[in-house]
Amino acid sequence: MIKLYNTMTRRKEIFEAIEGNKIKLFVCGPTVYDYSHIGHARTYISFDVIVRYLKYKGFSVFYMQNITDLDDKILKRAEELETSPLDLARRYEEKYLHDMEILGVKNVNLYARATEHIPEIIRQIAVLIKKDYAYETDKGVYFDESKFEDFGKLSNRNIDDLNVHRIGPDTSKRNPGDFALWKKRERKFKGQEMIWDSPWGTGRPGWHIEDTAITETYFGTQYDIHGGGLDLIFPHHEAEIAQMEAASGKKPMVRYWMHTGFLNVKGEKMSKSLGNFITINELLEKYSPEVFRFFVLSTHYRSPIDFSNEILQQSSHGLQRIYKLIENINEALDGDTSISLENDQDYIQKLSDIREEFFDAMDNDFNTPAAFSTIFDIIRDVNRDLNQDNISKNSLTKLKAIILEFGYVLGLNFSLNQDTDETLEDDLLDLLKYVRDKLRDEKNWELSDEIRSKLKEMNIILEDKKS
Repeated sequence: MIKLYNTMTRRKEIFEAIEGNKIKLFVCGPTVYDYSHIGHARTYISFDVIVRYLKYKGFSVFYMQNITDLDDKILKRAEELETSPLDLARRYEEKYLHDMEILGVKNVNLYARATEHIPEIIRQIAVLIKKDYAYETDKGVYFDESKFEDFGKLSNRNIDDLNVHRIGPDTSKRNPGDFALWKKRERKFKGQEMIWDSPWGTGRPGWHIEDTAITETYFGTQYDIHGGGLDLIFPHHEAEIAQMEAASGKKPMVRYWMHTGFLNVKGEKMSKSLGNFITINELLEKYSPEVFRFFVLSTHYRSPIDFSNEILQQSSHGLQRIYKLIENINEALDGDTSISLENDQDYIQKLSDIREEFFDAMDNDFNTPAAFSTIFDIIRDVNRDLNQDNISKNSLTKLKAIILEFGYVLGLNFSLNQDTDETLEDDLLDLLKYVRDKLRDEKNWELSDEIRSKLKEMNIILEDKKS
């Protein structure tokens, strides 16, 4: 029995899917105009583990993310880089998916691009206009918040106080808080301007409408879980609820809302203006994906998490303790360790209790820190018993299987010690780079690309730059 914290009700609830063991889960994806940062990674690693565990418990999970590939930020960045907006979006989408692959985020079934769902977006806007929840002005189409009586129920705010997200006053709107469903824009030239035809003139969708159009297309008007970062509750998720429930007439749009806490850098919210903005690429130059995943899961997904090099070092040491346990078990299994059958049965019961404790923690709102705690408790006891030759090969075999099972649930391979000889590793990488450069000079692109692909499989990324 899994309990999860529902942001809407502000309490833990027993999870029950709408359709038996089938779960439909949607998590807000990235806006692809720049490199993804470690705050994104925190959210997506957390939901990857949540999905892994739901599958492990026997659920069939359809996990979808959207890709926001139309946005003013994309247009601005494309202009700065003198490239087309769509080319820019595809470039950073590819980098995002690559980052997720390296971080072990592999459970997403579908990445749905906003640009590929314009007809669905237009249809949903038309429904909202027909039902008098939306209206047209000379600047676009807006959702009338005053018509939706439940607006603010997720963030628990009064509609009169919900003007904090507005960029600036717009006299064409009925209410200051009304948000854009369609932004009217004129075509200035032929090309990739991110402008489409609609019944309300040329333009492009607002941010919020793309998500509900996409989820309705694949999940229908109601589904099980919607997730994202804590900062998306307002205005984004409030707008999604208003749009979908107004259009469909059905409540609730989502049965469970789940949100990850903020990732701070040395106590401050990560931002470019503070100079503490860290991309996933920059992180992986210093730390392995396994260390960062361990770091993320060492804090509960709903809690704020503080990033620093010191804490990452602690995570590395913690991970090494688990690798060392497996190494010690393997050495003991090759030795002459043995104890009496009576004590062996006691130990097997102890292992059963540890396993139950681990899964109780995961059942309790995916409490990964408590789950890790059970692993470190057994490490302490087993190291003592190994030193005293007080554990049988039978128990060691079962213990190893349990620890590897825990790693599978968490998306970590505890059987592989990542602490290799760094000098030898650097030498080998330099040699591989040298050989690949020679192959490229000789225009042997096929073998050059094969080396690059093999390195990628080893979680080593080689990027070709002009320098």
